[in-house]
Amino acid sequence: MCGALFSLAGCAASTPAYDDRMQVVTTTGILADLARNVAGDRAVVTSIVPDGADPHSYEPTLRNVRDIVYADAAFTNYLLLEQQSVIKALDANLRDGVPNVSLAESAVKYAAEVIPLVEDFSLDTVWLGARVAGTGEQFGAGRTADVLLSGTGLTGPGDLHAYLTGTFGDVTRYLDSSDGFDAGTGYRDDTLVLPPDAHTHLSWAFTEPGYYELSLQAKLQVDSRSKPLPVATATAVFAVGVDPHGFPGRPDARVLDAGHADLTVDLDDEKFTVLLDHEHGSGEVHQEFIDLSDVVIEVPTKALHEVPGDPSYRFLGRAGDPIYQLPQAVLGKHVHGEIDPHLWQNVRNAMAYVEVIRDTLIRVDPAGARDYRDNAARYLSELDALDAEVRDTIDTIPASRRVLVTTHDAFGYLAAAYDLMVAGFVTPNPSTEPSLAERKRLTQTITDLRVPAVFLEPNLATRSSTLVEVARERGVRVCPIYGDALDADAPTYIDMMRANARSLVDCLN
Repeated sequence: MCGALFSLAGCAASTPAYDDRMQVVTTTGILADLARNVAGDRAVVTSIVPDGADPHSYEPTLRNVRDIVYADAAFTNYLLLEQQSVIKALDANLRDGVPNVSLAESAVKYAAEVIPLVEDFSLDTVWLGARVAGTGEQFGAGRTADVLLSGTGLTGPGDLHAYLTGTFGDVTRYLDSSDGFDAGTGYRDDTLVLPPDAHTHLSWAFTEPGYYELSLQAKLQVDSRSKPLPVATATAVFAVGVDPHGFPGRPDARVLDAGHADLTVDLDDEKFTVLLDHEHGSGEVHQEFIDLSDVVIEVPTKALHEVPGDPSYRFLGRAGDPIYQLPQAVLGKHVHGEIDPHLWQNVRNAMAYVEVIRDTLIRVDPAGARDYRDNAARYLSELDALDAEVRDTIDTIPASRRVLVTTHDAFGYLAAAYDLMVAGFVTPNPSTEPSLAERKRLTQTITDLRVPAVFLEPNLATRSSTLVEVARERGVRVCPIYGDALDADAPTYIDMMRANARSLVDCLN
């Protein structure tokens, strides 16, 4: 099993100096803390993502893979929380028969509550992302499979670019027609890779007004050793700064001009569609699939912007050049599914995680069943008390002040469980006129709701900008809140939840 993803030369010789206890690996420090409380002294628990790091973007190391190879049980959160390379490292390097448990999915049987992922729907142009629907089971695909969505050709008066702006301004380019589309490399430089049943945000830019036709193909790579299998081809059409109803050959096409839409590869039906999500992230989601050949995507004149001064955007043209843009609504390299994966922000959900961990450890180590049951019972009692403590603490905040403004969409469960309102998660958008629109929206939110404080995760504090600047301008406090990672000031899950409750009370009161 050595080196399925990484080359582990001399694997037997590099066996870690573990003792004879069971070895457990988790993806994050939060999950590791839950597992340690159940395992007690019978297991060594190791986290792949170190404390303070971001599980959405962490890349596993050779040392991580070594821990995986020798693990007797593995726990992920999944629901597309972790970086896909972390999931691939686990799935490729765990020994045969070792339990590999996705806690968020498994915890539902213990009454864990899941909620849709909330996203910004306040757009006046279409928000066009990319999606993979279906599982591809007929191809033998699993959660580590890759779908390769490629641009293969473009006709139109100018160039087309599809790219993603990271949370801190880094840019990842996926489609770029300016240098052509190279079939000889399998369109490698114009390909977006997604796992099955996933969704990602994108920005789209066009250099000239007119009608564009983008040729697309989708292939499925079941694993790293398999040849990509053809799934579907199609053509996406755009009306840029011109009448969308006048597109040649599509007089009766559906015009997409607002809301959330995704260019979707349907693995099960082996075709391209467009998924329209009329209330994305609300409790009443109305979704509609339309054949891509029946759609015209409008990029209106109001989408005309200037290429920003940041050198990262030189691929779009010179700073100040006009460009038509459909911006992504939520920043960050944020590949996700439909369910918010941050379940542990509701303590009752963390309790469900603990029960799944207990059952898994008993299955792997039946001799320790009594210890695992006793440890879990003790810890569940502590978490039950923690849930009441967090609720009682937050209840001291006046209802009109229970407003959350953060930089990360990780607190939907905290809000739903403890009667808070998420007013927004705001990040700078360097691709649209130095974040003026984002700054205005944030400023208006703080002013209208009389928000006394905004909240920033400690591991993002040194890299924040817009949130801190606007808060300072409005005389609003910037306070800590923990999302995905522990640190020295909150080394355990219980410490983290208590710290969040205290911070909310201190800053919102």
